[in-house]
Amino acid sequence: MARIDVVMPQMGESIAEGTLSRWLKKVGDTVKRDEPIFEISTDKVDAEIPASSSGVLAEILVQEGQTVPVSTVVARLETEVGAAIAAPVAPVAEPAKPAAVAAQPSAVAAATPAGASRPPAMPAPTSGNGSSFEERLRTKSSPLVRKIAAEHGIEISAMQGSGIAGRVTKRDILQFLESGAPTPVAAPRPSMHAPAGTDAHGPSVQPWPGDVVEPMSKIRQLTSDHMVMARRHAAHVTSFFEIDLTRVARLRLKLRASFEQQTGQKLTYLPFIIKVVVDALKQHQVLNAAHDGSRVIYRKQYNVGIAVALDWGLIVPVIKGADNLSVSGLTRQLNDLAERARSKRLKPEEVQGATFTITNPGVFGSLMGTPIIPAGTSAILGLGAIEKRPKVMTGPDGEDVIAVRTCAYFSLSFDHRIVDGADADKFLAAVKKGLESYPDAGI
Repeated sequence: MARIDVVMPQMGESIAEGTLSRWLKKVGDTVKRDEPIFEISTDKVDAEIPASSSGVLAEILVQEGQTVPVSTVVARLETEVGAAIAAPVAPVAEPAKPAAVAAQPSAVAAATPAGASRPPAMPAPTSGNGSSFEERLRTKSSPLVRKIAAEHGIEISAMQGSGIAGRVTKRDILQFLESGAPTPVAAPRPSMHAPAGTDAHGPSVQPWPGDVVEPMSKIRQLTSDHMVMARRHAAHVTSFFEIDLTRVARLRLKLRASFEQQTGQKLTYLPFIIKVVVDALKQHQVLNAAHDGSRVIYRKQYNVGIAVALDWGLIVPVIKGADNLSVSGLTRQLNDLAERARSKRLKPEEVQGATFTITNPGVFGSLMGTPIIPAGTSAILGLGAIEKRPKVMTGPDGEDVIAVRTCAYFSLSFDHRIVDGADADKFLAAVKKGLESYPDAGI
């Protein structure tokens, strides 16, 4: 008789903790090897975690909603199905708070965000330079946290975070930035911009009788944090073009039946649009760039993120090396990533590394919008509803005629810190030209 530990996996090099969002099995259930046993959420991806071996779920040590460091034992499997099952563990007690860390002379420790869970305190052995284990762990935050801290002149070691041993997480630093405080403070202070009763996310809102109150899901919290940070970080401007997709519509109609018969894949407008967008990015590379302080980083990879709406939130899988794919290849990648996003089988690296993003609210009927630029990129393209419209065109004899055309509004939100309006409009003009004169060649 043997028991096997089930641990919180590390879902990416920079990820130090994960939230156990849902148990798919309960104590006493039989588990097969590679069968999903629980779901986790990190700041990169939601995923189902398979069992490493067959057996019976004997103990659950981490409850739903808890955030724990990677390698934490979350459950134990009994490898002999007939063995007795341990009684369910008692509810997890309130974890002890780690020891406070001395702040810099000009600042005091920041308060832990309201409602944030805190893992048990850890011992604090000292190193030769006098830094405690907690101090060293806190300054070893993720690359994203360190980047945000550097850009805003924040000293991470002076903050008390909600991660293990006070480790500062992305949520901590975003809450601090939203508070508007110049240095880490004990609590958000009232000001002309933050009246009494407000916190880092705005005025306090109280439920009224009859209201239904639900906690935000992990993916909704992460989306919220990312959107606020991205909106605050870039200088957003949006341009709009109306694009005639009649030529692409006719080509798609001509090829769709044979394409779907040969590949088993549905042929949509999106692969054609991605193909033309990548060609335009090569001509206007500042749209495939990133802002980094006083530097502009021009990416030589063309990795296109595609926003996918899920029942439980939004995720953006990335088509890597989109410039090397045909319309057929793009179709396969799109369908594969979208299907695995819906079944929570994406890997962390498949939602990272986008150099440009496309979002398609038009599938829900939206005519146009002003999407938020993902952090680390300079632009995002929004696709409006594709529909037939009456258009004034020039006839064969030069006269004006009314024609029915298949059209859509494209919106481009761009970071005005590095992208000028003329550059953005030239890019959209290139996309328009590419789609309106799309070649009849095969796909």
